Order: sequence, then C-alpha cells, then structure tokens
Amino acid sequence: MLQIPPQRPEPQPSPEPLRGDEPILGVSGAAVVDFWRFALPDLRVNSTRGVFAEFLVHRAVGSHRPRVEWASHDVETDDGIRIEVKASGYLQAWDQNGPSDIRFSGLRARTWTPDHGYAPTASYNADVYVFAVETAREPALYDPLDTSQWEFYVLPRPALVELAAGSLGLNTVRRAAGPPVPFAGLGNHIRAAAPTDGPASEARPAARQPPG
Repeated sequence: MLQIPPQRPEPQPSPEPLRGDEPILGVSGAAVVDFWRFALPDLRVNSTRGVFAEFLVHRAVGSHRPRVEWASHDVETDDGIRIEVKASGYLQAWDQNGPSDIRFSGLRARTWTPDHGYAPTASYNADVYVFAVETAREPALYDPLDTSQWEFYVLPRPALVELAAGSLGLNTVRRAAGPPVPFAGLGNHIRAAAPTDGPASEARPAARQPPG
C-alpha cells in the first residue's frame, strides 16, 4: 500500500512589529496604541507584570529578537541564550489585607511542536532563569516603571535541575542565587550564568503549548 507522508505544518511569516500608530480600519479615530491602552492599562495585573518583566530582561541583554508567545522560553539573546523570566510582587491589582507572599511557579513545562505535539514530560527549557520581584509594599509608592523598585535573581539551568522543583518561594531563590542584581547589572549577570560552551545543545522545542 502506498504510504502518504504526513503533511508538515506550513510555516507562518513573521510580521513586522507594530508601531502603535497604525489605524484600525472602520473604527473612527482608533489606532493600535488605543488597543494597547485598553488591553494593558495596569502593570500590577499578574499576566501584564510578567510580560513587562520579560521586556526589562529583553532590554537588559540587548536582544533584537521579538517575543514569541508560544516559545519554550521567554527571551532569547541575539547569540542564542534562552532565558525564562518569572515575575512577582507584593502588591496586586485587587484589594489586599497585606503584602502577597512571593512564589514562582511553572519552572518546568511540557513543550509542544507542530510536528510532534506535547513532550511526554515536563522539563527545564531555558539556559538561564531570571526571577524578578517588584519590591514596592505601599500602593501609593508603587511604580513598576522605576527599575530601582525591581530586584532580579539569576540562576543557571543546572541550579534549577539540582533543586528539582516546579515552583520556588522567594527565600529559596535567595539562598540559591545570592544577593539581588540591580537592573543596570542584569545583562552581565545573565551572560555570566549562561553555559560557557554556548547555549544548551539539545533540540529547541518550538513552543510550550499549542495556540488557540
């Protein structure tokens, strides 16, 4: 019987990053920046804070690679160092009785590719892990746009493998990583924590999970 090979997924073109001034056709006076204001109005929201922390790391390492929503890691340097960014803070977007406990989850994940689907087991999928903490404890003083309010802790992948945990509390991160790194020194600390022989050589999975 003739065997027909499975059809490979068709690669999608990479769009140019939006500038913000592109008009939304059919909506009077609206541009992409208006959508951004609607979708991302508050950097205290957990999901938005996480993406903002990724942006800070992206800038710290001088990367020109765009963010890929379904990639197996959050940031990649121009020379291929894969970085996972975990962010948290003491203050949230909702009313609180006191500061939140800091804990970072999702350190291991099952990757996914169009060709093979989900990997059978969860794994550590980055070369370097950055734990970002917005340190403000008083709502009136909260300003995530002030990088002096952020602390960063940097760990190489082998340290995560040794801890063998899917989530870590802040105290454990501090014991493993040492003193926090200011934003000005973050890029150098990330590169110092990267593998000395270049990024990990294992096959790079395309995604954490399928879109949609």
